[in-house]
Amino acid sequence: MSAPASPPSRSFRAVAPVIALCWLAVFFDGMDVNIYGAVMPHLLDDPGLGFSPGTAGTVGSWTTFGMLIGALAAGTLTDWLGRKPLVTGSVLLFSLGSALCAVAPGAAVFGAGRFLSGLGLGGLMPIGLAIVAEFAPPRRAALATGLMMTSYHAGGMAATGIGLAVAPEHGWRWVFWAGVLPAVVAVPLVLKWLPESPGVLFAKGRVEQAYAVADRYGLDRPGATEAPEAGAKGRMAAIGALFAPGTRWATPLLWIASFAGLLLVYGVSTWLPELMRASGYSLSSSVTFLMVINAGGILGMLVAGRTADRFGPVRVSAIWFLLTAVGTFLLRAELPLGVAYAVVFITGVWLFSAQVMVYAATARVYAPGERATGLGWVTGVGRTGAVVGPWLGGAVIAGGDAGIGFTTFAVTAVLGAAAITLVPLAGRARRRPATGHRTALAGAAD
Repeated sequence: MSAPASPPSRSFRAVAPVIALCWLAVFFDGMDVNIYGAVMPHLLDDPGLGFSPGTAGTVGSWTTFGMLIGALAAGTLTDWLGRKPLVTGSVLLFSLGSALCAVAPGAAVFGAGRFLSGLGLGGLMPIGLAIVAEFAPPRRAALATGLMMTSYHAGGMAATGIGLAVAPEHGWRWVFWAGVLPAVVAVPLVLKWLPESPGVLFAKGRVEQAYAVADRYGLDRPGATEAPEAGAKGRMAAIGALFAPGTRWATPLLWIASFAGLLLVYGVSTWLPELMRASGYSLSSSVTFLMVINAGGILGMLVAGRTADRFGPVRVSAIWFLLTAVGTFLLRAELPLGVAYAVVFITGVWLFSAQVMVYAATARVYAPGERATGLGWVTGVGRTGAVVGPWLGGAVIAGGDAGIGFTTFAVTAVLGAAAITLVPLAGRARRRPATGHRTALAGAAD
């Protein structure tokens, strides 16, 4: 065993290849999630597929349910099996699901393909977040998280472009064949260049490799406290650690904040065009609002990341949630078109990154050996918000009152702000928390 070495100063340049690989994987994640909506009119118009609006909603729910299961499973298994195998497996799963959709003879097989895609899509996000949290420079972790998450919106915009360019001429099946590209493009790059977590390598007894990876990227060399415990016992211990004295109350608060954030993300992304149309805007303008809010989301990730590195992700997430509440409530009014575009863009700046800063806060709350599990459960439980959001928006649209929809989203944003604000206070409420957790909870706010 080599003697301990002082690692080089960690910089963005040193870890750029790691962040770039995560960016690419999450780009394809965002593309696959949004492909379904991009080809929805063509699916409904295909008589051989047997789709109806009700069937389309059910298939969408199966996708989200798969994402929930994938997030919970991957977050728990990644410390055991390793980051690289889980990233590879997740990308292969949603690529395989896309291929199954491309050849589906009917709605049942198509739904199975979307469920399979959901398993991979849900699994990839917490792993990517855990990798970025581990490798990013400590003072730039929130910025790195926001930077990685810009890829999700870029992938969504790419899916819309592919749907518009390919589906009218060549049919919807070719759009899903494009969804197989991640297996061809991303998987070879991940297998060759993505490093394994030093903590995971250390836990598997591959100490020299763990030290080599840590030294190469400027990370601290792992020890027993940073390494996740192996085996089924280790998996249960990691889940139990989410409710240890130092995080017992912070964990459910993070779950609530993630629920609120993903309800907003998926509810607004699904129903914003229809809500704006119900408010009196034209069909073309209403669809354009969705592009505008995603453009705001990309800018917001960069702004939130830099701001959170200075003031702490908890503070930024809470303020961003409140600004989202203001923006969504303002959309109740009948604004001139130009003003409405501006409000939607600015709301996009706050809305998407409020949720991402919940993830950044989560990465600081849990110790390294529990981080992937904590992120997996925060994203997994939050996926229930992703299920409720589209359903809730549909119920509002059915009632014909867009104002109630915007008010509901504003109230949800206030709930998210309250929950994330209480996370550091939950740690301080314990008089004798574990030292590591006390430090982490303070760091989440600072």
